[in-house]
Amino acid sequence: MAKGYVIGHMLVHDNEGYAKFIKLAGPVISEYGGKVLVRNPNPEIREGKDSGIAIVLEFENIDNARKFYESEKYTKAREIRMLSAEADLIIVEGV
Repeated sequence: MAKGYVIGHMLVHDNEGYAKFIKLAGPVISEYGGKVLVRNPNPEIREGKDSGIAIVLEFENIDNARKFYESEKYTKAREIRMLSAEADLIIVEGV
């Protein structure tokens, strides 16, 4: 079965709030078997606009990625993130 990925760009405007989000989100990522493959605050922009921190999370499958995103614990963390950063986020299945 193919792995599932959560790919995001976070444009942070409140560092303190974003730090709270990371503290809450980290354990939830692990709880659903995920791991951070990429977290880069200064990605090399080749096309498009600067969209902040680039992040890639890997899960055993796309169902786990969806369950993580839809979980109650991540929803609480996401609410904090939404106050401290603009985000573009997608969930995709690997090949």
